[in-house]
Amino acid sequence: MLTCPLCSAPLASVDNGVACPAGHRFDRARQGYLNLLPVQHKNSRDPGDNQAMVEARRDFLSAGHYAPVARRLAELAAERAPQCWLDIGCGEGYYTAQIAEALPAAEGYALDISREAVKRACRRSPAVTWLVASMARVPLADASCGFLASVFSPLDWHEAKRLLAPGGGLMRIGPTREHLMELRQRLYDEVRDYSDDKHLALVPEGMVHDHSETLTFRLTLDNPKARADLLAMTPHGWRASAEKRAAVIDQADPFEVTVSMRYDYFVRQG
Repeated sequence: MLTCPLCSAPLASVDNGVACPAGHRFDRARQGYLNLLPVQHKNSRDPGDNQAMVEARRDFLSAGHYAPVARRLAELAAERAPQCWLDIGCGEGYYTAQIAEALPAAEGYALDISREAVKRACRRSPAVTWLVASMARVPLADASCGFLASVFSPLDWHEAKRLLAPGGGLMRIGPTREHLMELRQRLYDEVRDYSDDKHLALVPEGMVHDHSETLTFRLTLDNPKARADLLAMTPHGWRASAEKRAAVIDQADPFEVTVSMRYDYFVRQG
C-alpha cells in the first residue's frame, strides 16, 4: 500500500519504521507518524503551516465551531463505505478523526506536508496511518483508495485520480462565496468575489462529478480567543491590516459570521 517516496517501490514494516527493497528506510517518529517527505521534495526547510497556525486551527476546531462541517463529511464518507481511504492535506487531524470514527472497519491514511500539523494529528486517532508527505507525490500505490477527502486543501487532481480505484471517489470541501462574508466585510474595503465552481474546470478526464451540496449555518464567536484563532488559521490573518484584525478580535459584542461550505464528489470511472 505505502510506496517509497524515492523509488516508488512498495514499503514494508521493519522494526520501528518502513523500508523498500532498495534499502531506503524511514523510521516512525516518537509521536507515531512516518515522515515520507525527502529533503529534495521540500520547497523550504519546514514546509506547510507553522506551529502558530496549526495551534490556532486546533483550538478553533476543537471548540466545535465547525462541528457541522465535520459531521456531514463523516456521514458522506460512511454512505460510500470504502475499504481504504485517504485524507489529503489533513492538517491537525480534526476532520480525519471523524472520518475514521465513521469508517471503523476501513484502512485509513492521512497526510500533510506540515510536520507540525501531523505531530498533533497523531493524537486524534491512533487507528489512522499518519504521514508527513507531499500532496503532489503521495506515497501510496496506484488505484489503492476507495475514498479521498480534501478539506480546505490544495489538490493535485491528477494525483488524486491516480490514487483512486475505479468506482472510488474524491470528496472535496471548500468555501462558497458567502463563507465568512461578515468577517471579510469588516477586514477589507472591497470584498473580492469568486466563483464557487471554478475548481470544476480542473477535473481530469475520467472523473465524473457525481454529487454536490452546500452546508450553511450561522456561527457566533463570543470571545476574543475564538476570533483570534479564526483569523490566525486563515489567510486573513496576514492579508488584513493589523488595525482591522485588532478591531475584530477586541470588539465587545459577540461577532456573528456565516459558514458556507460546498461538498463536491467526483467518481473515478473504470
